[in-house]
Amino acid sequence: MDLVFLGTGGGRFVTYTQRRWTGGIRLVNEGLHAHIDPGPGAIVRSIDAGLSPEKVRLLLVSHSHPDHYGDAEIVIEGMSKGTTRRSGTLVAPDSVLEGNGEVERSISKYHQSLVRNVVEAHPGDSFSAEGLGIRVTKAVHTEPRAVGYVLDVPHVGSVGYSSDTEFFNGIIDLYKGLTILILCILRPRGSPLRGHLSTDDAKEIINAVRPKAAVLTHFGMKMLNANPPIEAAYIQNSTGIRTIAAANGMVLSITEEGISIGSIRPR
Repeated sequence: MDLVFLGTGGGRFVTYTQRRWTGGIRLVNEGLHAHIDPGPGAIVRSIDAGLSPEKVRLLLVSHSHPDHYGDAEIVIEGMSKGTTRRSGTLVAPDSVLEGNGEVERSISKYHQSLVRNVVEAHPGDSFSAEGLGIRVTKAVHTEPRAVGYVLDVPHVGSVGYSSDTEFFNGIIDLYKGLTILILCILRPRGSPLRGHLSTDDAKEIINAVRPKAAVLTHFGMKMLNANPPIEAAYIQNSTGIRTIAAANGMVLSITEEGISIGSIRPR
């Protein structure tokens, strides 16, 4: 399995400046392509990496903020081969699919009609889609319907993705037993923010969950100024768990032999 980081930035300031890309994560395993949170730039970064949107069969959106869904509709147009064939599965909370009292629908009904299956995600749900086991996890964020995901990948293990959330009672239990834990860390040590995780929160979660490896991503401006690799090294030294600060274009490969880091080769 490869996890291709087409974006490692988050929050409005990093998104509109593109100090870090915001294209989300492509998971590739035995021919299955899944795209997680395709924010602004997802299409451009995918094409540049040689990852055709036509290959995507599973699209997961965690919540209705633009840095997580910005390119979702154009990814769906690629999934459906230019709207000529209903294909694949879209998984997202109701705020993304229908809107609610706080936000409008983020993916149009027209675009939802282009995929074969649309699954509304609620914390605690478990189901299978496109050959993967999917568990929807709770998130506590400024978008109240936000969720995270745990993906069970055959012959590889499980990948947890926190999305945007603050630390809350019970978050550790949601991600125990994982192979890879991906945490969205907007802020560095000593700089908490409601609705988001900081390095301090990540250290506590990783130390308790103890995955084979943890990946930090979705960095805000303060995190970038603090230098994510330094924050990751602090966590690794504190917990003894391999902790990686994701970089634009990073490819995390997981095999029976172990976990290795490479990078995409832009065309």
